[in-house]
Amino acid sequence: MIHNFFVLSPRGDTILAKQYRSSEMGAHERTHTEAFFRKIQFWDDTKSVAEDAEDISTTSLENKKRVGDAPPVFVMPDGLTYFHIRRNGLVLGASSARNVSPNTVLELLSTIARIFKDYCGTLSEEALRKNFILCYELLDEMIDFGYPQVTRTENLKSFVYNEPIVVDSVPLTGNMVNPKTASAAAVHKPVISSVSANGRKTTGQQNSEIFVDILERLNVLFSNNGYVLNSTIDGCIQMKSYLAGNPELRLALNEDLVIGKHSGKYGSVCVDDMNFNDCVNRNEFESARTLSFIPPDGEFVVLNYRITGEYPTPFRIFPSMDEVSPTKVEITVLIRAEMPSNHFGANVLVEMPMPQGVVAAASCSLINAPGTGHASAEYVAAEHKIVWTMKKFPGGAEQTMKVKVTLNKPCTTQIRRQMGPINMCFEIPMYNVSNLQVRYLRVAENMVGYTPYRWVRYVTQSSSYVCRL
Repeated sequence: MIHNFFVLSPRGDTILAKQYRSSEMGAHERTHTEAFFRKIQFWDDTKSVAEDAEDISTTSLENKKRVGDAPPVFVMPDGLTYFHIRRNGLVLGASSARNVSPNTVLELLSTIARIFKDYCGTLSEEALRKNFILCYELLDEMIDFGYPQVTRTENLKSFVYNEPIVVDSVPLTGNMVNPKTASAAAVHKPVISSVSANGRKTTGQQNSEIFVDILERLNVLFSNNGYVLNSTIDGCIQMKSYLAGNPELRLALNEDLVIGKHSGKYGSVCVDDMNFNDCVNRNEFESARTLSFIPPDGEFVVLNYRITGEYPTPFRIFPSMDEVSPTKVEITVLIRAEMPSNHFGANVLVEMPMPQGVVAAASCSLINAPGTGHASAEYVAAEHKIVWTMKKFPGGAEQTMKVKVTLNKPCTTQIRRQMGPINMCFEIPMYNVSNLQVRYLRVAENMVGYTPYRWVRYVTQSSSYVCRL
């Protein structure tokens, strides 16, 4: 299946590398990773891969200009097919000389990243470097001769003998998360006993806690007058359990939850489809919307759901464009937060591509609402785009950006098409669009004196939030 597996840092340094089959091309592993990293960092469809490989030793990385993002699967001049994913700034990659299923290899890489996080506590460069012996031990058990073998966290426990070294996670910036409501993704405890930085032995299950995230990713396409053309929600409920004794749990959702498009009453929570983890018992789901399951070790997804059609979008985008003169264009982008005022969007990023004929002196001005915090907008000449950032976007507020663009030639229809679309990225803590709620999370067995801590958090993120210009 795969010939090589490797993990690269954001700078291109090789953190982990393992060869499962001797390369039929005979090239050194370091040459593979260097050429691969150069290709994904400076991906250019207009330039052949042969030319890109020839000047790898003569052209510095700083002198190259990044053109676009590399696809997750592509073929290099060495004849190998390369697969890669990005997690927390790290690049997890694999190569193969055979005709293998791309989805299978990408799913394997995602599984490896999840298992590294479960056993190391956090997925970062420092954690992998300090636990490289543990990571290689996991790779030996997960993959044999290039084929995946054991890929479940709980099944690997009986084969792993090295203890992890706990590494402090990167602290969260801003006031995005209530300190009393941590999320499952923010838990950085390994699933096996570990040694902390001060040398004391700790264990990931010394406290009876369970962390629950209701995560929704939005895909919205707006027209240039602010109307929604297409919208979907990809949601999931993910957990990470540190419950002593691993008892059975009962999870209850909305009583008015309806599965099936256009089959619910007004005001009910309707989802198009829903799929469940293998560990979930659905005997009471149809009658009481209750699930029972024994949580496996590590972070896992209880269920996934999808919603299509109309739903209240948290942000609306209203762009406008005026031609002041043949070579000058004024663009105004108004964004309205249509969520309740007790919520806010955090780390908001708005990007708007510009044509290559824009003069570097393009100016941006902002009209910020109170409570926004730090906000800035600038024209990034190297990437030909306007970048607008806001640390906090309060609900019910409006933000406006005005851009004056000066072109080196008269504006034509073709040049206007190169402006936009507007892409928006954000995260809204403790808010979900679908109104899917967790009514309760209980231990099924009646255990006297057993009172675990339960942390539930709702998060809404933008997956693809685009507006035509």
